[in-house]
Amino acid sequence: MKQQKPSHPGELLQRLYLDEMEMTQTELAEKIGCRHAQVNLIINGKRNITPTFALALERVLKVSAETWLNLQLKFDLWEARQQLKKRA
Repeated sequence: MKQQKPSHPGELLQRLYLDEMEMTQTELAEKIGCRHAQVNLIINGKRNITPTFALALERVLKVSAETWLNLQLKFDLWEARQQLKKRA
């Protein structure tokens, strides 16, 4: 059975939180205390959500750090499985 690729947590951050809250990436970066570029890289799936960033999201968005890290883990495991399949 083929498993569908999960969304990168950055995509969910944009779609389910920033869009719904009408918050820009810049506004989120200011609330978190990081650079806009860091938020942008995460939203575009080019950077992973770290435990520190997950804690910052928890503080600002009131969504547990565990939720963000579990989403990242699910995405990372899917990617790793795809790499293993390519080698087999």
